[in-house]
Amino acid sequence: MTAPRVPGAQPRHGRAALALSFFIQGAVFALLVTRIPAIQDRYGISDGLLPAFLAAVPVLAGVGSVVTERLVRRVRPSLVLRAVQPVVCLALAAVGSVGSMAQAAVALAVFGLTVGALDASMNMLGVSLQRAYGRSIMLGFHAAYSLGGIVGASLAWAGAHWKLSLALLYGPAVAVLAPLALLVGRWFVDRGRRAQEGREEAPAGAVAPLAMRLLLPLCLVMAFAYIGDSTVSNWSAKYLQDVLGSSEQLATLPYNVYMVTTLLGRAVGDLGVRRFGAVAVVRAGAVVAAGGFAVVAAAPGPWAGMAGFTLLGLGLCVLVPQTFAAAGRYAYEKHGPEAADMAVARLNIFNYVGFLIGSPLVGALGDAWSYRGAMLVPMALVLVTLLYARSFGAPEARYGDGHERPRTADVG
Repeated sequence: MTAPRVPGAQPRHGRAALALSFFIQGAVFALLVTRIPAIQDRYGISDGLLPAFLAAVPVLAGVGSVVTERLVRRVRPSLVLRAVQPVVCLALAAVGSVGSMAQAAVALAVFGLTVGALDASMNMLGVSLQRAYGRSIMLGFHAAYSLGGIVGASLAWAGAHWKLSLALLYGPAVAVLAPLALLVGRWFVDRGRRAQEGREEAPAGAVAPLAMRLLLPLCLVMAFAYIGDSTVSNWSAKYLQDVLGSSEQLATLPYNVYMVTTLLGRAVGDLGVRRFGAVAVVRAGAVVAAGGFAVVAAAPGPWAGMAGFTLLGLGLCVLVPQTFAAAGRYAYEKHGPEAADMAVARLNIFNYVGFLIGSPLVGALGDAWSYRGAMLVPMALVLVTLLYARSFGAPEARYGDGHERPRTADVG
């Protein structure tokens, strides 16, 4: 059964459906990463082997993103997302219920490949919908992802508190999330609306080449943002406890605070982009995030460190959504909607590059130098964003042919 094709109502349905898809992915990913110690214990994965398991997921996700770049030349991104999101959910259930380490490795491999395709296609749809609306809505989708992450992390905490097995934790969650993913996929809106944009369907393989060097500034911003994000997710608890002398309980709070402030920042971020422009918002985000790292590095005690992680959430939260939006907008204006999809898929790879680099980089610097000093490195990398802030400044509502698109009230 196809989605309803009602002019005006369609973008609103598509926006709500895609926000739910972002929420589902945030919850699923949080359920996986917050229970890594339990997965390690269940399958007897050694400390030496665990990094290989963890690194394989983002590496395979990068492969999935590359495959998706090619796939969407022939298949609409909405169809890719409808196909892979339930598989991601089922792969999570398999991680918690299979019987051996080898089977868990296969489940994680499937999770990695499909999550790369999911992240790429999901952001392709977000960029396309933002273009249809003619104003910034991308941060709202990522706010839904952050909310899903908070819900998933809370479920994982409850599972650990009540000592639930992974199968009992993941099974009911997937039983709700997988059917929901199938249901909301009926209302996805993507470049099938090309006729409304005055563009004809391009033959498969006829996409103009997109020079990677032109996307390089945005790729670097994406990688630096995820280096900062992975620093918080992997090192905030250890830093607060070992460096700032907090209690074990207090050390669990910085990442939760970071997630909440990320949600709050993204929830209001689109209003900031509409009022002040993407360049100003990105610059402010980079400065606030760098200030957060500086506060963390200089903090005399745990509560000052907590304030630094709060600033980090408010600053970093705007960078990734705006980077996707800028890449898609630039490629669309140069070459059309297929090139926008290609740009998003390529940019998405640097999500995983930053994730892979961030945690080992901070750990190596902390061991060789000091963890306070190590926090200055992601601070410096985030500040590099200021050099590339002008890359975010292409007008939201202008096409490459120089015509202003109408802003219609029925888009909502």
